[in-house]
Amino acid sequence: MVVPSSIANCRRLSWAFQFLAAMLISGCWCYQYKVGDLDSWGVPPSSNPHVYALWPQKYHFRLGDSLLFLYPPSQDSVIQVTERAYNSCSLTDPIKKMNDGNSAFNLTVPGNYYFTSGVPGHCQKLQKLAIAVPAANGTFFPPAADAPPPGASSALPASSPSYPIVFGPSPPQGSGAVSLGASVAVWSIVGLVLLSLL
Repeated sequence: MVVPSSIANCRRLSWAFQFLAAMLISGCWCYQYKVGDLDSWGVPPSSNPHVYALWPQKYHFRLGDSLLFLYPPSQDSVIQVTERAYNSCSLTDPIKKMNDGNSAFNLTVPGNYYFTSGVPGHCQKLQKLAIAVPAANGTFFPPAADAPPPGASSALPASSPSYPIVFGPSPPQGSGAVSLGASVAVWSIVGLVLLSLL
């Protein structure tokens, strides 16, 4: 049986739309966020001192996303710290330190993440960031049973546990860290255009 070309084209287009819909529904979109939406990671300006406290409220971070900290490496750095170190602006014993000026942190595990500048005095000037990443099902982990209530002293006890590194490896220098979702969307559109030409 010979199928007219217009029906065959409709079938191809239908398959392309089904593929695109499956990609959108599956939630395979990963984003790289430039921290603070600023030109660089630095001490907040006096005109917007709470930029890093307000910035995470504009986004819904998910597993697979990454944070990009851009800064002059000769003038600043970024460190991942514990919640207690974040609250007390303690720079000693960071979980991870980056000082290359183009630091990408991959969000591979659900939970709360805390960052501050590695330069003494910058954290006290509000150059610090706290974000929350829910599990894949959208739930957040409750605070640890031994966590102090909000506003309580954040002094670290002498027998405090060590903290594991919760980030996966950073992408290699110059990798571009392209969004998987964006590249799938671009190629899906290209495919649709090509199919429509048939």
